[in-house]
Amino acid sequence: MKNIVLFASGSGTNVENILLYFKQNPIAKVVSVFCNNPNAKVIDRAIKYRVPVVVFSKEDFNNKIVLQQIKEYKPDLIVLAGFLLQFPTSIINKYPNQIINIHPALLPKYGGKGMYGMKVHTAVLENKEFETGITIHQVNEHYDEGNIIFQQSIKIVECLTPEAIAEKIHQLELQYFPRIIEKILKSKP
Repeated sequence: MKNIVLFASGSGTNVENILLYFKQNPIAKVVSVFCNNPNAKVIDRAIKYRVPVVVFSKEDFNNKIVLQQIKEYKPDLIVLAGFLLQFPTSIINKYPNQIINIHPALLPKYGGKGMYGMKVHTAVLENKEFETGITIHQVNEHYDEGNIIFQQSIKIVECLTPEAIAEKIHQLELQYFPRIIEKILKSKP
């Protein structure tokens, strides 16, 4: 059985969806949730499923304390699910091609530093895009520039607000993210 370590910063709806998906899955299990926000709702969601939670500071993240904590869980895959900090090179180098992220747009459009959540959906709307979607990609030392693993688009011509776009994107995330994680893990030796 493969080990998944999740990283999140916010409410954790994607995390909960992943936890539910892998709860009875023979391929993998979620062994921990790492969070940089001590007030995030994701912590309560992880506790509800009896998954260990590691809360850390930005300083711990950047000075290799978090790297040591990750090692204890022996991850086969590290999954960023609504995690907002840039990943340190020390962790990326220790786990090459083993860290993935989901982005709420079709990269390379609307990616990079500062492009997350409603900022992405607002930019998509302001640019009068006809479609948007999700991108699951590997994490490297640059925001949203890792190799693209999967994309799924959706038409948004009827969306009049960033919130309407966000709802459509969230449905795509819930539908595809756990399945792509499973597919990645099945392909690993």
